[in-house]
Amino acid sequence: MGEKKRILLIDNEAGLCRMMEQILLDHGYLARSFTSPHQAVEEFKASAWDLVISDIKMPGMSGLEVLQAIKSKQHDIPVIMITAYATVDMSIQALRKGAYDMLTKPFEPDELVYRVKNALQQRQLLEENRELRAELEEKFRFENIIGACEGLKSVLERVGKVAIRDTSILITGESGTGKELIAQAIHYNSPRHEKRFVAINCGALPENLLESELFGYKKGAFTGATETRYGLLEAANGGTLFLDEVGNLPMNVQKTLLRFLQEKEFHRLGDTTPTRVDVRLLSATNSDLKEAIKCGEFRDDLYYRLNVVNIHLPPLRERSNDIPLLVAHFILQQNQKFKTAIKKFDSNAMRMLCAFEWPGNIRQLKNVIEACMAMETGEFISSTTLAQFIETDSVTNTVANKSIPVDLDVPYTTALEQFEADLLTTLLKRHGGNIDAAAREAGINVATMYRKIKRYGIRKEDY
Repeated sequence: MGEKKRILLIDNEAGLCRMMEQILLDHGYLARSFTSPHQAVEEFKASAWDLVISDIKMPGMSGLEVLQAIKSKQHDIPVIMITAYATVDMSIQALRKGAYDMLTKPFEPDELVYRVKNALQQRQLLEENRELRAELEEKFRFENIIGACEGLKSVLERVGKVAIRDTSILITGESGTGKELIAQAIHYNSPRHEKRFVAINCGALPENLLESELFGYKKGAFTGATETRYGLLEAANGGTLFLDEVGNLPMNVQKTLLRFLQEKEFHRLGDTTPTRVDVRLLSATNSDLKEAIKCGEFRDDLYYRLNVVNIHLPPLRERSNDIPLLVAHFILQQNQKFKTAIKKFDSNAMRMLCAFEWPGNIRQLKNVIEACMAMETGEFISSTTLAQFIETDSVTNTVANKSIPVDLDVPYTTALEQFEADLLTTLLKRHGGNIDAAAREAGINVATMYRKIKRYGIRKEDY
């Protein structure tokens, strides 16, 4: 069982305080009461309490003043206001000033416990959402996108610049190159990061379902529409909508989407009233949209609306230097997930990995590593194990003739540090040695930038 929740009670009636204190103690809470609102506010410390319950009408200091004072010290703590005169005007005032709930005197013990449970559950949900958002923002920081090749570096520099601007972006690249990962990085590094990131694969749904999934429908719009349903555009309001495989959009959906991009509004199926939302649109494709335009399968006016900025992801075969880094990253992930202790691929197996063409790109590499780790019994993954999951005929000659321009024995953390040092040096050069500007583009604060410069021994003459 977790720690007991701490509840602060404020009411000038000592008898009511004692009664509430006893009820809450009986239900497993820690409670402390004050009959002086001034003393309660003075002794209130942020993070010391999980919930505050205060009377609204008290001599010397009103409950609304208590509410404001406590919220100024800890804005996210839920506060329940107690009143004997629950007028609509007073309730609205309290709620506007940040009260979570109103409780009218006299009340039954069960009602008090019910309101307290609701308020604490709401707080827990908010905390979990904050933790999840922080975890996602950390996960999709640019420096967590693995790779050190020049092609990827230039992509990430471009992504860093456009993330903060509210422009439509078309991400192109072969299947498995990480287009959705880049879209998520753009969202979580943009001003919209606190709102939702909603993704849909446009090739995974039939035409009629895709239209209703995106735009929603009004009750009675078609047989089976028994209630009005919001679409993904409304679900992403304030945030980002990512359309994967946008080349598969049917022409009628393309027309509706174009109108939305032009007017910022759309009609749900069967609805005559337009719906307005504020959504940033990111899209991705592994097909040639210009060819689709020539064939009459994609609207050129929609293409130019989606492709305000283009980001092209290089295939893995053009990033062979990054393969050892990616391999070490995926091995680390799998070891943590399944509590295994596999160290790495042996030298022959790593050369095979670097020489393979990877038609399925990073997604295929990750799947092959997971399969090898499931089959391998030793600390090192052998070329024999690897040969079960990739076509060895296609890499035999390449392994013999191709020089792999990487140090296969460099540990993952060392390789990652080398990449980070190179990236920071590049940013410092670009900004003429301006550390503030370089830190801003890297997405870190100035203190962290100075610490990393010292850690990696980056000298002024280097930039």
